[in-house]
Amino acid sequence: MLDFTTDFGKRLKRHLEEDELIWFTSVTPRGMPSPNPVWFYWDGEIILVYSQPASYRVRNLRKNAQVALTFEGADALGNEFIVIQGEASLRPGNQSIPAGYWAKYEKFLPDISLSVKQMIQDNSVEIRVNPLRARGE
Repeated sequence: MLDFTTDFGKRLKRHLEEDELIWFTSVTPRGMPSPNPVWFYWDGEIILVYSQPASYRVRNLRKNAQVALTFEGADALGNEFIVIQGEASLRPGNQSIPAGYWAKYEKFLPDISLSVKQMIQDNSVEIRVNPLRARGE
């Protein structure tokens, strides 16, 4: 469980609620970290990411559920970084995405030529990340 009572915890919570992008790092079957920027939604407990069924991310998670998530914003001295370590689970065949997710991202769909319906259909794997710990400066 993440602690949001400290100054760091309050900053972490702000990033989870307000940032539009998070770097999602899974591990390839050969053990290589594989970071990718993704849209995400924090529901207050779980970090949700939606993915295409044939993505490398999904393939990686089938072999190793351990992930690391990082936000943009660290400076050249390493200040302002946050790393969340967690365990992911897959929910294939998902056909429902929370309203909070759409509040963040629906405005971007025209830029990638997708409708809400197409986005749900194409990204039918819900990845649920249970954040186990966070560290940062």
